[in-house]
Amino acid sequence: MHDTVGRRGAAGRRLTAPFGGRGLTAAQIAAQIAAHEAPAGGRVAHKWAVVRDITAARAQLGVSAQALAVLEALVSFLPETVLAPEAETDLVVWPSNRSLSARANGLSDASLRRHLAALIEAGLVIRRDSPNGKRFARRGEGGQLTHAYGFDLAPLAVRADEFGGLAEAARAEILAQKLAREKATLLRRDCAKLLDAIDREADANRFGGEAEAFRARYSAAVAACPRRPTPAQIAALGDELEGLALAVSEALASCQESKKISGSAAQNERHIQNSNGDGSVSEPAFEKVQKESAAPEPARAGVEIRSTYPLATVLDACPQIQELVLGGIRSWRELTDAAEKARSMLGISPSAWKAAREAMGDDAAAVTIAAILERHEQIISPGGYLRTLTERKRAGTYSLGPVLQALNRARLTQLSQIGIRNTLSPSVARRASVQL
Repeated sequence: MHDTVGRRGAAGRRLTAPFGGRGLTAAQIAAQIAAHEAPAGGRVAHKWAVVRDITAARAQLGVSAQALAVLEALVSFLPETVLAPEAETDLVVWPSNRSLSARANGLSDASLRRHLAALIEAGLVIRRDSPNGKRFARRGEGGQLTHAYGFDLAPLAVRADEFGGLAEAARAEILAQKLAREKATLLRRDCAKLLDAIDREADANRFGGEAEAFRARYSAAVAACPRRPTPAQIAALGDELEGLALAVSEALASCQESKKISGSAAQNERHIQNSNGDGSVSEPAFEKVQKESAAPEPARAGVEIRSTYPLATVLDACPQIQELVLGGIRSWRELTDAAEKARSMLGISPSAWKAAREAMGDDAAAVTIAAILERHEQIISPGGYLRTLTERKRAGTYSLGPVLQALNRARLTQLSQIGIRNTLSPSVARRASVQL
């Protein structure tokens, strides 16, 4: 190539100024000097690989996404695929604004000028203007390129290693932020469920104020993190939640170890404690029922219970549970849901309810809860009594039949007494009620 055009010639080593009233900025001078001082034996890079590196590092280079679209359009006019700092040919392209706009997603002339200026100021492109500011190329008699005026893409070849390092750092930072977000999300989920596990623990009271401290620590950590946190805030939240998760895990592990060491006797004691005391083994309200149900009864499946004790019979014996469901109970499923509500009202722990359902089945456990609700005023500890009935069911000494029969007899007796009082005079009715 003629020495007045190639980057290796004397003219090529000279700094060039832009056409018209545009001045030569410090960034443009630095870009031209770097292009002229290309190191020998530099890295040979694929032009699109360099563009991808620049795209990854665009935040550090200070260029926008639309400016990168213009850069990709400029690179598409370069016939060479490999960029080498020691190439004998100039990396100059001279597309018209119309051709450049067509390859840059239809940007207007004003947008093109603005984004080209940003690329030049960032040192990614060097402007090689002709005497009249037009972009064109001249060729010799043999067709070889002698003069080219337009945009020089030599910085892409010279700074390929720099762009690769910036891109690698940017990708590493993005990955670190992604991992920090994943860590914070996972720990937030784990902490919430670990705290719920403490609340559901049968021995929740053994944690004392520690459980409340854990909950307050979790709420404070989540509240301190804004809706759109910075990477530093996300990392701080992850570290705080990690420490909290470790502390809660150790507390739960210690509780499990205590259960293993204490044995079954201690476990029964904790069940009684969680149910506010067991009282006597036989509650006064059900003392007669227990005597009638002393004979063992084999466990029945849900279908057998429904056929043996129809839902209407259960609701006649236990009418109070229907008040917990709007519109009344029409199915066994609704009875189980109502029993769940009654269980919470009676102060029966979830663990006692779960044990009863495992031993009796969902239907029989729901009927038992309904029966306890009918006599809750005479039962000292509903939770402790339910555990006693559960143990008796496992031993084969608990039956629903005597319970429902006793409740029906008590209800008939109450109704008959009400009928007798209605037939008496007011004074006699008052004396009868006092005697009853």
